[in-house]
Formats: sequence, structure tokens, C-alpha cells
Amino acid sequence: MNYSKTETYSSGSTKKIMKSYARILSEIGEDVEREGLLKTPERAAKAIQFLTHGYDLDAKSILESAKFAEDYSEMVIVKDIEVFSLCEHHILPFFGKAHVAYIPNGHIVGLSKIPRVIDVFARRLQVQERLTDQILHCINDTLEPLGVAVVIEARHMCMMMRGVQKQNSVTTTSAFVGEFEKEKTRAEFLNLISAKLL
Repeated sequence: MNYSKTETYSSGSTKKIMKSYARILSEIGEDVEREGLLKTPERAAKAIQFLTHGYDLDAKSILESAKFAEDYSEMVIVKDIEVFSLCEHHILPFFGKAHVAYIPNGHIVGLSKIPRVIDVFARRLQVQERLTDQILHCINDTLEPLGVAVVIEARHMCMMMRGVQKQNSVTTTSAFVGEFEKEKTRAEFLNLISAKLL
């Protein structure tokens, strides 16, 4: 069985972005006609469109597509979710893990939808602080649970490759609403995401 992969891009946008990347390569002293760079502007144009395709997605509709009535009212946690995004200040990657919890209030959501919501917001030019808040508010506004908690731990290439060049620094951001604003509930969540249960 042959493997094929199809990706769809706006041809108009791709051509415009390609021209911009070709100019950038020339400005830094590269020869855009050399063999290794002939297709680089096109590849880069498609890559940046993929890495920012979250602008075209609706996180709320993703959650609503798998929202189910359920009496369960204990904490639901999805942890160690891979996060890849681009820092809006330098357009360099930051990457790490997100941990999300909510306490249902009559509705649960398909578990795969939480990572999808994270990707909607992460696939945009971002700062980690805003990304954390956007995930929390989307889940809170759509599911109307008793509480939501979000923690993101990430490494930022803008700190590792340039600037201060600190290779081992990790940035942690958190946001809590509802029941997670109570110290006991928040502590239970933080203990569970740091525990190795499997």
C-alpha cells in the first residue's frame, strides 16, 4: 500500500510568503539560486502557514462537537500534552508540556478535544502567558464546569539560542478558575500532575 500525504495551502499566500523568504535569504548574504536553497522559500512558506494555522480554527466549536451530558463531578486531568508554538517577539519556537484539568458540572468533553484546543491557540504567534489564559477561558466558557486549571511548562528558543542563551531554563505559567482557586483543590491538581502514576 502506497503512502501519500496531502497538505493544502493557499497558493496566493504561499507565493507572497515565498518572495518574502527569498528576500530575507538574500539580505543575510545567501545565494537563493544555489541547489540547497532552491526550494527553501517554498518550504518555509508552507511551514509558517502550518505553524500558524490556528488562526483558521475555532476552539469552541471543537469542544462543542464532543460535549456530552454526564453526572460525573470529580476532577478530570489530561497531562503531559505536547505544546509547540512560536514566540511572537522573535518568531522562534517554544515547546513543552501542558497540563489541563476541569471539574464537570453536568457535561464532559471527549478527551482528545483538550489537546486539540491547545493546538488551536498554540498554532499562532504567542506568548506563553496568553496561551495559558486562552486555553483556560475557552474550556471554562464552553463547558461551564465547576473549575478549570491549566499549567504550561516550556523551553523558549529565544532564550536558548540568542539573548541570554540559558540552555536549562524552563518557564512555567498557570491559570486557575472556580474550584481550583481553592488551595486544597489546586494542591490536589498540582500533586497529580507531578506524580508518575503509569
